[in-house]
Amino acid sequence: MTTAAGSEGAADDERWLVIDGRRWRRTDPALPADVVAALTSHLGRGRSAVRVAKKDEDANAVADARRRVNLAKHGLGERGEPWWDLTVEDRLARARDALRQLDARET
Repeated sequence: MTTAAGSEGAADDERWLVIDGRRWRRTDPALPADVVAALTSHLGRGRSAVRVAKKDEDANAVADARRRVNLAKHGLGERGEPWWDLTVEDRLARARDALRQLDARET
């Protein structure tokens, strides 16, 4: 597998965010700001939908909202194959594909 140019020496603090001792994968830094903003918007709306569906005790809506959150996090590079193991082109394609799927869910 080809790694993204310049990522071999990426420090752990470029890849991970530690909050209260728990390590979280950072958003892919190669993604354009508009793509990150759109995916982050979907992520926030998905998280909100999870809360509402749990409150309403709607298991199907919870599952659907969690799929939306998961797809947004994959697009951001925070889940799935680590972004630093992919080429920049593959990273951008993954993000744009996730965004297309998320946008299609709203129509």
